[in-house]
Amino acid sequence: MRNLTWLFAAACLLFTNAIFAAPARCDESALEHKFDASIRPGDLREWMKLLAAEPNQVGSPHNRANAERILAWFKQWGWDAHIETLQVLYPTPLSETLELLGPPRPFRATLQEPPIPGDTSAAATEPALPAYVAYQSDGDVSAPLVYVNYGMQDDYKTLQRLGVSVKGRIVIARYGSGWRGLKPKLAQEHGAIGCIIYSDPSEDGYSVDETYPNGPMRPPRGIQRGSVADMTLYPGDPATPQVSTAQTARRFEIAQAKTIVKIPVLPISYADARVFMQSLGGRAVPRTWRGTLPITYHVGPSAVPVHLAVRSDWSPKPIYNVIAMLKGARWPEQWVMRGNHHDAWVFGASDPMSGQVALLAEARALGALAAQGWRPKRTIVYASWDAEEPGLLGSTQWAQTHAGELRKKAILYVNSDSNARGFLYVAGSHDFQHLVNQVAADVIDPETGVSIGRRLRAKLRVEALEPGAKEHIKEMARAAADPNRDVPIEALGSGSDFSVFLDHLGIPALDVTFADEGDSAGVYHSRYDTFEHHSRFVDPGFVYDAMLARTAGRIVLRAADSDLPVQRVQDFAEAVSGYLAEVRKLASDRREEVETQAALLRDRAFQLAADPTKTHGLPTPLERGPHVEFASLEDAVDRLKRSAKAYDEALARHGPALDAARLARLQALMLDIDQTLAPAAGLPGRPWYRNLIYAPGRFTGYGAKTLPGVREAIEEQRWADANRYARLTADALNAYCERLDQAIALLTGAPSAPVHASAL
Repeated sequence: MRNLTWLFAAACLLFTNAIFAAPARCDESALEHKFDASIRPGDLREWMKLLAAEPNQVGSPHNRANAERILAWFKQWGWDAHIETLQVLYPTPLSETLELLGPPRPFRATLQEPPIPGDTSAAATEPALPAYVAYQSDGDVSAPLVYVNYGMQDDYKTLQRLGVSVKGRIVIARYGSGWRGLKPKLAQEHGAIGCIIYSDPSEDGYSVDETYPNGPMRPPRGIQRGSVADMTLYPGDPATPQVSTAQTARRFEIAQAKTIVKIPVLPISYADARVFMQSLGGRAVPRTWRGTLPITYHVGPSAVPVHLAVRSDWSPKPIYNVIAMLKGARWPEQWVMRGNHHDAWVFGASDPMSGQVALLAEARALGALAAQGWRPKRTIVYASWDAEEPGLLGSTQWAQTHAGELRKKAILYVNSDSNARGFLYVAGSHDFQHLVNQVAADVIDPETGVSIGRRLRAKLRVEALEPGAKEHIKEMARAAADPNRDVPIEALGSGSDFSVFLDHLGIPALDVTFADEGDSAGVYHSRYDTFEHHSRFVDPGFVYDAMLARTAGRIVLRAADSDLPVQRVQDFAEAVSGYLAEVRKLASDRREEVETQAALLRDRAFQLAADPTKTHGLPTPLERGPHVEFASLEDAVDRLKRSAKAYDEALARHGPALDAARLARLQALMLDIDQTLAPAAGLPGRPWYRNLIYAPGRFTGYGAKTLPGVREAIEEQRWADANRYARLTADALNAYCERLDQAIALLTGAPSAPVHASAL
């Protein structure tokens, strides 16, 4: 929040949070000003224009050329860089058919988007990937069509109440509400033999704003590609789960790969979807199921069958991870990592090149500092990942290859992906929340002239006044209104390259972006995510792409150069305490829901309330379960709050005076403390996900579930799992507290239990 030169000078005479002395703070600020001076929006513009000039899907010539180009830039800027090549199972389309069979009039879907004059999509020489989703199964099926709204769990419960089955049929679902991969997965589990996914204009088309090229939103022929691999089980190469492709010569047969959907799937445009939707009969849909196509929405089935056929090339393909390193001068065996991916579904200007060019700007700026004599205290590792779009393949396979080294060395992974004009959003490990807030207080927003942290606080406070604002938003607003509290960051689930670090290895991660004012949603994963669209509608002038570089770069710099551990664990304790309150309320609400439904079934309320002239059915009865045994988890959270407060206070009071030997032991204690939260047992039914505090939900996809072992067991009425994971999560939190208590004893000089082995 420092807007004036004199204010900055005065700040350099004070301690920052009673940790950094004035000379260190002034040195840090001077270094960051030099860093900022090397970041020029015009450079990011030119890099994006080059990187997004041709289609960049995995296996395309331009994607490989970009990897080699990025490698050359890293080397030019003074980094020790190389490409690590891996072979992965990545299917590509050979043939596709989607048609509505007659009579009266047959219709064949257009599975490629027409180019737009004046746009890169019209100037490209390489072919764009047609309408396609990766990791569906080959198939040739014909059946009547049924509309399933978003195709999420609650939608199938509604279909059951409507008396409609999808067994033996093809479903059509609209994008939105949940991750695309859940749509065919749930369709398959309910007996469907094929799945179509379309973008309704209510989500990202003409109902939202003008369509491209007149505005930012999806044009009628726009198609959203993507992956439908079941990443809720594990991301990465479906044929080599748990390990890297570099570690095994044995590959699963495709039929054995659990994350590959077993039915054919295709995405289509809303122009084509209108024709298929008009073929549906049956009852009109509930109000909440209606999109904004100019038709009456019916559930179905269709009077005539739909023919869906997909055939793919399932041969392994090479991917190219670019890995670059600036070796640390004082603690080279401690790594601060930063990553963004370079592959795309087509051109990928916003997703991912807006984040990629920010990463490149940071890398060049750090290289310039190194050329002037600066060296980071810790080693900085930058990664430009390949094959993120099909299922986080590049980062997952690389991290699994280097898992042993990462567990010993990595203290933080900082991720980005898409970026746009707007407000700062950070999600991730809450013990790094204070670091994020410190950085946000020092970066100035170009639109308002105040810090990006202050602007975010204002936004949160205003949002809490909106009618119907949820309690979660109101709580964040209360924190934002208090200048002595950190603005909370959100929890992370999955959906980008942080997943293997946080969810599997237990390495803390942050995901950083700007968003809300520029809009790339309308061209997401389409042919129209181009340089022209990004520069007109998402981030004109590349100002906020440069802001991403300045923000993420500061996080990297401060984590790399701080003498003391940068974790502040009271934020983490407060977050976990809130999560515990949520799961306790969830258990209580679920018991009440069971009793309410039982009474309705007993009184035949569902039959009596139904329209007898329309199809209808009964819900599946919910099962009564025992009370969840929360005592051990409650005790662990209480201990966490006490230990966290004591650690933060001890670090502030004693940390600056530590001698070199005690400082080294403290760093070793805190370097891998977050890994205590990810024991080898993993989550029930999906042991790849080990983090017991954060995970993607089994039925949310990318969205985070906190205390996932307990929360999802309650949601799914797995009462034995709920009790088991309450104890396992308590054990993990107690292990975290043991490490904190050792650190407190080291800081204060009090006797303690034996110090963690890695600190000796």
